[in-house]
Parts: sequence; structure tokens; C-alpha cells
Amino acid sequence: METCPNPLGNRFRGYLPVIIDIETAGFNPKKNPLLEIAAIIVEADEQGWLHITEKHNCNIIPFKNSELDDAALKFTGIDPYHPFRMSIDEKEALNKLFTPIKAAVKRNECKRAILVGHNPAFDISFLNAAIDRTQYKRSPFHPFSSFDTATLGGMAYGQTVLAKIAEAAGLEWDNSRAHSALYDAEQTAKLFCMIMNRWKRFMEIEDQNLSNSLFASCPEFE
Repeated sequence: METCPNPLGNRFRGYLPVIIDIETAGFNPKKNPLLEIAAIIVEADEQGWLHITEKHNCNIIPFKNSELDDAALKFTGIDPYHPFRMSIDEKEALNKLFTPIKAAVKRNECKRAILVGHNPAFDISFLNAAIDRTQYKRSPFHPFSSFDTATLGGMAYGQTVLAKIAEAAGLEWDNSRAHSALYDAEQTAKLFCMIMNRWKRFMEIEDQNLSNSLFASCPEFE
């Protein structure tokens, strides 16, 4: 996407929401490696509705001397060294994802990207650890702020588990594809767009109701 019909620079305090999902070989960002990472870019159309515009993902080679937790691998079903994964090293993966994100930040007239995740504390800790390990310069992401779709899902649909929020929102959920970084990121991005668009519609209705109320209360129309 080369142009943006409705830049998001003023929508989220100068931050561009980018949905991130990460699959790992454990829970320790310093010791356990990234195995998959996906990034979904969302942007606004001419009317201001959010949509998915780009999807990026890659499989990652465990970093040297990293520790692989068997329980984590069993949970995700990932074989880190399977030849068909076409894995790349961490720094190459970060560059592959950050390059289009930086372009999206620029065309949306934003100052930085902000991570959107269903468990963003987990994702941002592993992302920051990879950035530190590879000494990657100028990450597009805010280093600690994030948007949390578990909270947004609880507010909008009364659910906090990703699969249950998706069901409540009327989205299909395929358990056989869950815990793939790209699938989970796509579903999270769809939910984020739905919730933001639902709020936009609500605010438009509220503004219209207020306008009608003020119009009706003017003395010249009584």
C-alpha cells in the first residue's frame, strides 16, 4: 500500500496500531527463543473505518544457546528445526517485519507504531528481548505501551478469551489453526477493527442525537 486515504496520525495520539502475535519456545524472553512472529497493519479507508491492509509473518531460527521448553513446543505443535519452516534468523526477521511497518507509520503521519496484542505484555517482552539481542537500531514500536484486546473484548463483548471473543463477535474460529502466529494475529486484528469501528459508529450516533437535541431545543424552532 503506497498511499493512505485517511491517515491515522490524529486517531491514536500519533501511534499506528500494529497487531503482533508471537509464538515462542517458553515463557522467558531472555532464554527462550522466538519461533514465529506475525504483524498485521490496519489502516482507515476514506470514511475512517479500520481495515486490515497488510499481513507479514516469518518463522525464526532459535538463537544460539537458547533453551527450548518441551511443554511449550507441545502446546504450539512447532518443530523449530523442521526444514519446511524456511526459518530465518532473528535480525533478518525483525528487518522483514519492521520495514513495511515503518513505511506504514510514515504514510499514516504517525510518530511510532504501537503493539496491539491479546497478551501484549508477553509479546512486547519477547519483541524487546529480540531487539536487544540483535542490537536492532530504531525499532518502530513504542518500547512499553500497548493496546490490549482482552480488555477491549471484555468491554465490547463480555469475553476475554480470544476464541470466545471471536465467537461473540460472530467470527469463525478454527482451533486447528490457533497458536499459529499469523492466524492468531489475523483474528486479533479483525476483532480490533470491529471494536474500533463499533465505537466509531456509536460516537457518530451519539453526536447525531446531541445535534438533534440541540436543534430541537433552539427557541426559534419551538
